[in-house]
Amino acid sequence: MARIPSLARALIAGVTLLGVLGPLAACDAQTSETARSGTSGKPRPITPVAGCAKGWTDPSDRSADRRPARCAPGAPAPKPLKKHTKVVVSASTLTAEYLAPLRIGMAKGEFREENLDVEVKLLPTPDALPLLAKGDVDVQYAAPEAGVLNGIRQGFDIRWVAGNFTPAPGSKSGFWARLTQGETADEVSLRNRTVGTLIGKGSVIMYPMEKVLSAHRADVDSVRFQQLGPTEVLTSLKNGGVDAAWLLDPVWREVDGHAGYAFLGGQPRGEPLGGLLFGPDLLTKDPDAGVAFLRAYIRTVNTYFAGDYKKDEAFLDDLGEALKTEPETLAAVPSLRMDWEIRHGTVERLQKAYAAAGVTEGDPLPEDEVVDRSLYAEAVGHRP
Repeated sequence: MARIPSLARALIAGVTLLGVLGPLAACDAQTSETARSGTSGKPRPITPVAGCAKGWTDPSDRSADRRPARCAPGAPAPKPLKKHTKVVVSASTLTAEYLAPLRIGMAKGEFREENLDVEVKLLPTPDALPLLAKGDVDVQYAAPEAGVLNGIRQGFDIRWVAGNFTPAPGSKSGFWARLTQGETADEVSLRNRTVGTLIGKGSVIMYPMEKVLSAHRADVDSVRFQQLGPTEVLTSLKNGGVDAAWLLDPVWREVDGHAGYAFLGGQPRGEPLGGLLFGPDLLTKDPDAGVAFLRAYIRTVNTYFAGDYKKDEAFLDDLGEALKTEPETLAAVPSLRMDWEIRHGTVERLQKAYAAAGVTEGDPLPEDEVVDRSLYAEAVGHRP
């Protein structure tokens, strides 16, 4: 996979600009349209971005074969902030592959090119949430879990501003069950069984998990949930501590093909369920820094994760170093489809699952109180 230094990036931007601005001129290049950014309600200019003519897809499209939005490699080009700005990011793990755009972006200097100094802190999601609301953490790499939605109901100035990934064809990341003697995958009944999860009923996986439970004669009230640490889930499934568990990449490889285990279903193929949450600092106090952060994140996806990134052995080494994971382990599972966009209706579907699990209260929140697409729209020059 080609590495694109700053000079090459500038050349690409200059050449691509000729092909992009022509057709966009008909959309009134003299007066840019505006979009609401963050929760401030203040309009911000949306201008064409070289190389990002395909940097947006219809948010209502959730088809499994949907191609994620992509700009050209090296786009959107850096627009360094006038003031050097520190951004603190929290994550509950530093080695999961879905974090790769953040970790590679830091390693390759993409955030530095925006005049950003990014610090990553390892924090459990529940601990990071109040810090995000207070502004002690600027970005939380997580998901719109039930706790996030409850926090927004309480007045937390938090928004889901970018997606993370969808599974690739061939991935078996998802719900795995330990079979009883003589049981087959088609015959599995999950009723009265114990399910191991990282977060419990308040996790976004409740949405796809509901479908799996329903297909196997169970629901959230007929199973027992056991909250486990990241390193405990697989061990507990193997030793009988739980009957089923949600296994992420590449952990599911440990049971794939082994008698006694069955993959029952995973995350919807065309719908990211997590990503980046912004707090008040990047939403309202300094949205320029928020856009710059997303610009670097999106540029990293376009440059290094545009397709099957694991075919590049040199890059696989870089990825292994960034994630502190052996390249052979990473190569054992399909490349993720990195996807910064957020689908319409995801928040509604999540809230239905949370309500069924009894982990949220009150009326469902409207999407615009949870999701803000305007920042990544500005980063890629899309006029909603």
